[in-house]
Amino acid sequence: MEIKAVCILKDQHDMYPYPHDLPDPVSGVNGIVVFESHANGQVLIKGSFTGLTRGKHGLHVCTFGNLFNGYHSIGPHFNPRKKFHGGQHDKERHVGDLGNVEANEEGVAEFQIEDHLISLSGTESVIGRAMVIQAEEDDLGKGENEESLITGNAATGLAWGVIGIAEITAS
Repeated sequence: MEIKAVCILKDQHDMYPYPHDLPDPVSGVNGIVVFESHANGQVLIKGSFTGLTRGKHGLHVCTFGNLFNGYHSIGPHFNPRKKFHGGQHDKERHVGDLGNVEANEEGVAEFQIEDHLISLSGTESVIGRAMVIQAEEDDLGKGENEESLITGNAATGLAWGVIGIAEITAS
C-alpha cells in the first residue's frame, strides 16, 4: 500500500507569534519535506529548505509531534529500537537519524534520499512525529564526546513541523 506524508517546517517565530516564556529565536528557515513509501520497503524523502547558512545541517525525526513549546517539546530523535545516534547509512542509528542536508551560498538546500528504517505505517511510523532541521552539521555519532552518540552535536533546531499523512494523487 502506497502512503504519502508531508511536513511543513517553520521557525518558532512563525509558529508562535504570541508571547510565551521561552526564548523566541527567529531563524527565517522554512522548508517542506515529502515522504513516499515504496513496495520495496524504502521510503523516498525529498524536500527543500530556504534561509539556511551555507553548509551542512542535521535532519532528524523527533519522538513527539507536540509543538506547544516549539523545539523544547518535540523530544529526542525518534529511537524506538534503543540504538546510539549514527548516520543514515550506519547499522547503528536512531530511526530518526537522516544525516545532513547541504545548503548552497543562497541558503537553499534541496535533497532526495531513500531510507530503509523510516516507516509511514505500523508501530514505528513517523506520521504524527516532528521533523527538525538543525543549526549545525550532524557528526553522525563519530564525535569525541557522549553527546555525539545522542544528538550528533548538531546544536539547536532552526525549523520544525509535524509530519502528517498526505493525499495520494495520480502522477
